[in-house]
Amino acid sequence: MSAMVIDGKVISAKVREEIKEEVMKMTDKPGLAVVIVGEDPASKVYVRNKEKGCEEVGFYSEVHALPERTTEEELLSLINKLNVRSEIDGILVQLPLPGHLNEKKVINSINPEKDVDAFHPVNTGKIMIGDYDFLPCTPAGVMRLLEESNIDVSGKNCVVVGRSNIVGKPQAMLLLRKNGTVTICHSKTKDLKAECRRADILVVAMGKARFITSDYIKPGAAVIDVGMDRDENGKLCGDVDFNGVKEVAGAITPVPGGVGPMTIAMLLTNTLNAAKKHGKR
Repeated sequence: MSAMVIDGKVISAKVREEIKEEVMKMTDKPGLAVVIVGEDPASKVYVRNKEKGCEEVGFYSEVHALPERTTEEELLSLINKLNVRSEIDGILVQLPLPGHLNEKKVINSINPEKDVDAFHPVNTGKIMIGDYDFLPCTPAGVMRLLEESNIDVSGKNCVVVGRSNIVGKPQAMLLLRKNGTVTICHSKTKDLKAECRRADILVVAMGKARFITSDYIKPGAAVIDVGMDRDENGKLCGDVDFNGVKEVAGAITPVPGGVGPMTIAMLLTNTLNAAKKHGKR
């Protein structure tokens, strides 16, 4: 019996449709500003997709494309201006930044009420105590995929592979909030295979192409692949060996077309929530 494939394209389209319907009733449109520094090709693709997403749901959006040599002072000055502009509800600085810019300082300069990536320490802390305004887009997207696929987290053994501040840690918090019993694994975990095999819900965000094979999977488990890698032929793939694992798992997300589309849908959700917090109706 092959696993149910969780289609992120279909679910993200549903989320975007819900947002679009809300925006149509609003007199003031939510506004998103995206800042990109330098010429990183992957970053440029992400930014274009975010622009397209905004257009589709009826948001106001602007992109600030800055040259590689932009100084920290110039970048912080732009963020300060965006912080005070009322038509801008969300500010997103595309990471990674060029090496001469201090990522931490830049993130900390964004007004927490406009931090739609939820990377600011204030928002990270709010997630920790379960009283948050925004959720990081990828973990929030994973939760929505589980919910829409009728996969109940409560009481389940949930294993998260990866402990980044962007995915692994907040993902663990969100699963915990839904009453999952959560284990976080990483490069120093003693027996990764044994830990993964205990998971009813396995979320993989480690950045190693097709590393998780079928012998890591508990039969019937839900497997969520957050990885975005390239295989030996340069083809896009995830951290999970999809073809092998789908024969053992109960549900699985593909790469591409699984978690990826949800990330932008959740960014749009955060921007809409920010606009409402700013009194837009």
